[in-house]
Amino acid sequence: MSLEAHLAELERRHESLEKEIEKAMAQPAADDLEINELKRRKLQIKDQLVRLQVSPEAA
Repeated sequence: MSLEAHLAELERRHESLEKEIEKAMAQPAADDLEINELKRRKLQIKDQLVRLQVSPEAA
């Protein structure tokens, strides 16, 4: 997989998680544990994106 394709996939997953978080938070009985897990996964993906953008050879 090329670096550009990998970055695009990570960005797609990041956006998907953002939508999931927004949807979960809109629920009246939002599950805080689930929301925290989604946020943790989103942050991990963001960290990967930044790491690859700063140092592409780390891929």
